[in-house]
Amino acid sequence: MLIPNVAPGIHCVTESHVNFFLVEDAGKLLLVDAGLPTCWRLLEAALTELGRRLGDIEALVLTHGHFDHLGIAERVRAELGVPVYVHENDVPLTRHPRQYGRARPLTGYLLTQLRALPVVAGLLARRAWWPKPVRKIERIRTEVLPVPGNPRVLFTPGHTLGHCALHFPDRDAVIAGDAVVTFDPYRATTGPQIVSGAATVDEERALASLDLIARTGAGTVLVGHGPAWTEGAEKMVELARRRGPS
Repeated sequence: MLIPNVAPGIHCVTESHVNFFLVEDAGKLLLVDAGLPTCWRLLEAALTELGRRLGDIEALVLTHGHFDHLGIAERVRAELGVPVYVHENDVPLTRHPRQYGRARPLTGYLLTQLRALPVVAGLLARRAWWPKPVRKIERIRTEVLPVPGNPRVLFTPGHTLGHCALHFPDRDAVIAGDAVVTFDPYRATTGPQIVSGAATVDEERALASLDLIARTGAGTVLVGHGPAWTEGAEKMVELARRRGPS
């Protein structure tokens, strides 16, 4: 499903509680995150609805290397010839996406968080855990990326060791990836929060990293899971901190 203009010139594409984004800039597009392995047709449909085409995509930036953000990344790279950017700390995840660190065992969540089971089933049906590894990566090493929209990189480790959010000051928006979300797929809980320890490698560091998002003062925070937050980055971070690890 396409949700246009969740922030000026930024469009959200969502499937099975997983979001990725298209950023428009002077006729070109930036793709932020790559959804699930089944999202290619969804991307094509979204582009058609926006009056765009695959050839308008100039770059793909991954907020991090988890499997549910890598879905069609290798196909985008191989078929469209666009560079795929990720922080160097997450390069190993793009090659082995299921080998990610956790603060807490996944089995405990699968046995106790019964309301999240339909979410897990939906991800399984869309082959979420089996994306193709990305064969060539551009490492994020600059504060501002040379891609459409020229986002400012916010290094926000904790969810993964190389997690980055993207700040678009001219659009008053941050794409936060999974640094902070409004829906936790592992617990099916809503509202501002960090992702549960089943998929966050360092919860203390994840909470500390929220400072950078708050400091942007952005009015809109776009997340990897759940609806956009439009009540300001500072309030979102305050609520996520109050909630704490889970």
